[in-house]
Amino acid sequence: MYIRIIVLILCFLLSLTSTKLLAKTPPQTTRNPWLQPFTPNSIWNMPIGANAKYVPAGIKKAAWIAPDIEYLFKLKATDPKRPLYTPGSWTKRCQGKNTAYISLPIPDDLIIPDATIKPRNTPNNAAAFLLPDGKTLVQVGVLARCIQGGPVYGWRYFPNVSLYGDGRGGGHFGSGLSSIGGSIRKGELINNQAIAHALKVVIWGNRYLYYSKDRRGFRYPADRADAYAANDYKGKNPALVQGSLLAIPPDVNLKNLQLKTAPAKKIFSALQDYGAYVVDDAAWDAHYIEMESGVSEEVRKTYGFNMAGNKGDFFDDINKLFTQLQVVDNNSPNSIGGGGRPRKPLAPPITRE
Repeated sequence: MYIRIIVLILCFLLSLTSTKLLAKTPPQTTRNPWLQPFTPNSIWNMPIGANAKYVPAGIKKAAWIAPDIEYLFKLKATDPKRPLYTPGSWTKRCQGKNTAYISLPIPDDLIIPDATIKPRNTPNNAAAFLLPDGKTLVQVGVLARCIQGGPVYGWRYFPNVSLYGDGRGGGHFGSGLSSIGGSIRKGELINNQAIAHALKVVIWGNRYLYYSKDRRGFRYPADRADAYAANDYKGKNPALVQGSLLAIPPDVNLKNLQLKTAPAKKIFSALQDYGAYVVDDAAWDAHYIEMESGVSEEVRKTYGFNMAGNKGDFFDDINKLFTQLQVVDNNSPNSIGGGGRPRKPLAPPITRE
């Protein structure tokens, strides 16, 4: 009896000690602006809210699943400045001398391959360059650099944006949305922390994206659709356009989906808690998720599979997730994420490194 009383007293004292230790552990109060940029109420950082109104998106299984690679660079003032030119064309990018009115300090050994016709490979190659001042982002689309030490090519987004601003606009020219906000960054699919921001996805415009005189292929936060949208967007759902916020509704249970890969499980949580914005047209039967260059290699090294393909566990998992997506139809400047109590705490303030 006495031994039992002593054990209970010891447990009580230990719990008090643990509580005091926890109380002394400060909550996260800042974040790295390069790894998670923009204001806490940016579209990229705002969680889905309790008042979100979901409508079916009607997205089906695709024939191909892959990352859409984004190139993100922190520039050094000591690297040689090279001119940025606009690409010669969508398929022949590294040609021409049409200036983009800026030169960037670029390492001479940086190479981003040109597009190819056979096999057809015309990636979006959205990119963001953080200038040496540590705050200014120059963003482009269809980045290419074919010769060491040569010029850089890319359609430039105007104006430049601040790493500390709302981060809405950028080099995804199908929507006008950011090249860096919403990107899955290196480390995020292989570490033990949840992805704490919205994602970006690319779907087939001819099958899914809607166009009419009243809704010309886009909605907030996008400020445009593809130039060919009037002819090529054939979707029947007025809610699903460039800039639509897609999310997995709260009543969908991760366990019931029976996902087999760890990266897909992390993506599920991000899609349910923060959602994903439609930013470009896949132009064929494929679903893409925007990821920083290097993420694919990390996943291959850690888990032993390629994220791009037409079969396998990851292919099946991501198709399951896309078919669960619905449109948050009341996403707006005054109710980002649908409004109401957010599913997750707001991102902490950002601080300079």
